[in-house]
Amino acid sequence: MNILLQFLLLVLGFVMLVKGADWFVDGAAGIAEKFGIPQLVIGLTIVAMGTSAPEAAVSITAALKNNADITIGNVVGSNILNILVILGVTSVIVAIAVADSTVKYEIPYMLFISVLLLVFGYTGNEISFLEGILLWIAFIVYLVYLFIMAKNNKEETPEDEKKKPVWLLIVLVIIGVVLIVKGSDVAVAAATKIAQAAHLSERFIGLTIVALGTSLPELVTSVTAARKDKADIAIGNIVGSNMFNILFVVGTTALITPVPFATGFVIDTLISIAAGILLWICVFKKHKLGRAGGVLMLLGYIGYFAYLVMLK
Repeated sequence: MNILLQFLLLVLGFVMLVKGADWFVDGAAGIAEKFGIPQLVIGLTIVAMGTSAPEAAVSITAALKNNADITIGNVVGSNILNILVILGVTSVIVAIAVADSTVKYEIPYMLFISVLLLVFGYTGNEISFLEGILLWIAFIVYLVYLFIMAKNNKEETPEDEKKKPVWLLIVLVIIGVVLIVKGSDVAVAAATKIAQAAHLSERFIGLTIVALGTSLPELVTSVTAARKDKADIAIGNIVGSNMFNILFVVGTTALITPVPFATGFVIDTLISIAAGILLWICVFKKHKLGRAGGVLMLLGYIGYFAYLVMLK
């Protein structure tokens, strides 16, 4: 009966995720259109920060409990999954158009701060308070860039969007975020208990169910956005989420307590940088991430997963 309950909870978690993502994307896209804000900006801000809520909550709570050693693994692991698995799966389902500014500015900036994280961690085996301040400065620079982009790229508001009240769109976004985060929690908890009942190892559970579980919001939101022809939200969600994870999550955690950066994370951070470079190469020429690029990314994650398993 307990296993049956966990399966029912797993289904409930996925229903919450799918419905939450549906409302979240509709609300976020509606707000963008209502005020003439480019969808890419909404994807890089509201959607990215909303879907990164699990990573932020886990890392900052851990820091407050003097247990910040999980922060880097949480962030770097999530960033690798975001690019190789989530964009991989999304682009296999539907081709993702990539904005010119994403190719020219956002992806390079994501790569820059990923290298910055590696340098900070490698030089002192931790992210210090001062480095946390520098990450926050880089975060403010990023927000200023988004503000300028929104100001310079106002879009016409469609007639059907003018009829929808702003309060309703905001409510959709808020309910969507709550359902996404809570649905992720329910699904991960249920899947973990099912895996434990099947006598799977804690390491296997951590590398698969929990790792993917914290990235479920990004996965469901990106696929939903792409299927609704909101491709700018899909790619902005992932690129923005990766930057938010490093700049806000690691930066804020480091302001609370030094964040340990174990030697083993050098390889993982290099892999996250390599994943970003692969994404850049795939979209550089045609400004589109198609099925071939998606398959290549999924194969890349399979290779990374095999590496992790061999470390055991």
